[in-house]
Formats: sequence, C-alpha cells, structure tokens
Amino acid sequence: MKTMLEAAKAAKTEVARLTTEQKNAALNAMAEALVANEADILAANALDLEAAKGTVSDVMLDRLLLTSSRIAGMAEGIRQVAALPDPVGRIIEEYTRSDGLLIQKTAVPMGVIAIIYESRPNVTSDAAALALKSGNVCVLRGGKEAFRSANAIVNALRKGLSAAGVTENAVHLVQDTTRASATELMTASGYIDLLIPRGGAGLIQACVRTATVPCIETGTGICHVYVEQTADLDMALNIIENAKTSRPSVCNAAEVLLLDKCIAGTFLPMLYQRLGNRVELRLDDIADDIIDGTPAVEKDFDTEFLDYILAVKCVTNVQEAVSHIAAHSTGHSEAIITTDPEAEKIFTSGVDSAAVYVNASTRFTDGGEFGLGCEMGISTQKLHARGPMGLRELTTYKYVIHGNGHVR
Repeated sequence: MKTMLEAAKAAKTEVARLTTEQKNAALNAMAEALVANEADILAANALDLEAAKGTVSDVMLDRLLLTSSRIAGMAEGIRQVAALPDPVGRIIEEYTRSDGLLIQKTAVPMGVIAIIYESRPNVTSDAAALALKSGNVCVLRGGKEAFRSANAIVNALRKGLSAAGVTENAVHLVQDTTRASATELMTASGYIDLLIPRGGAGLIQACVRTATVPCIETGTGICHVYVEQTADLDMALNIIENAKTSRPSVCNAAEVLLLDKCIAGTFLPMLYQRLGNRVELRLDDIADDIIDGTPAVEKDFDTEFLDYILAVKCVTNVQEAVSHIAAHSTGHSEAIITTDPEAEKIFTSGVDSAAVYVNASTRFTDGGEFGLGCEMGISTQKLHARGPMGLRELTTYKYVIHGNGHVR
C-alpha cells in the first residue's frame, strides 16, 4: 500500500498541471479502452458473479452485473465527463482593492482522492473519470465481491491513460480487499487529501469514526415520499412506483411513504393494487387496518432496505410529516406530492435534506440527472459539498493575488 500511496502522491503535481485538452484526450482514450477490453472485463465479472451467488440478494447481484450495454454506458459516461467544462482554474470570485491589488479565488485540484466503495463496478470508471477531469489522482478501494471486475476495469483505464501519454499513476486500485487496507487509507495522513466512502451505513460510519484524513460523509438514503391530502393521487402512485421499484438497490430509492390520514382510505387500496404483488408493504396501525401487509415495527422507519420493501406511515398533516423526516431521515432526498402551495412551502423550508422534491421522484438525485456528469457520490453532510458530487465538488480553491510592487 505504501508504495502505491507514494506513487499517487508523486503523480499529483503532474496530473494537476494537465491541460484541458490533455485531460479530455486521456478520458476519451480511457472510454475507448473500456470498450476494447470488454471481453476481459466481462470474464472477470462472470467470476465475481459466480462467487457472489448464494451470498447476496438478487437485487445486489444486479448491482454487480456487467453487460456489454452497461460497459458501453460506462464508456459513454466517461465521454460525457470529457465534454463538461474543466473546473480547474475557474475564477470563483475576484475583486480589486482600492490600491489596485487583484485578488482571485481560484479553483484547484484536491490532490489525491481515495474512494472506498462496495459492489458496484461502474463506480470504478465513474470515479476515475471525475478525478482525472478535476485534476486529481485517485486511489480506488473496491469491495471483495467486485474486485476482479474493478481490477479489469482499472487495467483498461490505465491502458487508455498510457495511450494518451498520461501517467498510469493517475489511477490506482488497492489490491487488498481486507478491512486492514480500508483502515490504512482512512489514516493515510500526508498521502490522501480527501476520502470519499460510497456504500452502506456500516462503511460510511466506519470512515467517519476512523478517518484521520479529510472525509466526506455520503450516501445512506432513508428517502421519504410524502403524499399530502391535496395530491393528485395518480401522480402520487406513479412517483412512488418509480421511486421504489425502478432500482431499489440505490441510495435515492424511496424507503418510507408518509400519507395524510384523511386520504388513507382512498389512496392505500390504490397503492396496494399498484405495488402489492411486487413490494412488501410494512404498515403502521392505521394503514394495516385498511390494506394487507406486514405490520411495521419502529426500526422499519430507520432502515435503508435497498430492496422491494416500503414502510408506510399515516400522519395528520405536513407539519407531522416534516417532524417525522427530521427524526428519521439520513439527509439524502425527500419528496412531497401536493397541489397546495402552503404545504409545499412548509415542506421545502422545513425539510433539511440535500435534495427536496415537489411532485417528482427522489430517483433524480444523481450527478447525471443534475447535469454534473457521473458523480463521485451523494454527500449528506453540509461542509464543502452537499448532494451529488460532480467535478466542482472535487476541487478546492486558493487565492492568487496580482500586484505591481505592492507592499504592506
């Protein structure tokens, strides 16, 4: 590990000095290399899938699965990053003092970014692309379930870098997938400038507790959809179905439905008809008297299921919905379905999450959907970055001051 960290640190000045044209050429070469090495990547992924069968859920197996179309999508994601504006060198703010001294707040790379993630192989290429475009070196540490896939992807990406004349040391993959390597990254002071964990609550909390390097808390998504009494009920059904079932294994999927009591008798049978054969509904006492389902227990409202399970709670009004979210949310994404401007105002001003939706699915909390390109993760903290982390969130800034013999 130390040799890898030293190589990453040594490369960060070279990578930071790359021009926009050099970075874009390297990114396009990385995308081409992914497609060119598809056979090797799929073979490695097949081994990961075989090893994971019987140990993880079908939903998690789908997260792990790579196909030709998914690899093509990963390559396209890299090309999209190449097409985005370069965040490095951007003048964030500037002003000239009365004595003529020009002060410019200028975006610069972080340096070496470490990403610890679990079983999603596409994170490997997304993270590498975002790091390079923002002038950073990345050190990737994936989970053991996806290691062969990630290793094949990184081998392809490094071939692309080399073909473009950029150091392969811009992208590294930790070969050790034990807990010790994760701890070593978390405590690699002097080598790692920023640590980003992407995964479940256990991984994120381990990083927050253990890290001695700067760390951004990301990702756990106990996301709520609140159906207010004036909601268009057909719209509400469509949004809930999308938020829960389009891809239940991701952090922006809905886990809790809050529903005004006064429309529960009308809406819950509609919900059961739409989702009852696909989604396990865990119902509070009021909902359980109206439709069939599993009686909810308190922990159901504090669980990121990442599966076809939805906790349902009836509330009196928007104020109670906001209070419930404040007590149980992880600060990721929440939605209100309403036609009442006052309820909308109370909800959007009162809910303290990274993304707050009105009449739209929580599934839009995503770098690509927000026009940021692929994302490094969803930050649920408030310092430095919040919400989808795109290129700008992977830079910091320094002040560049221009004078003409000025002295103080």
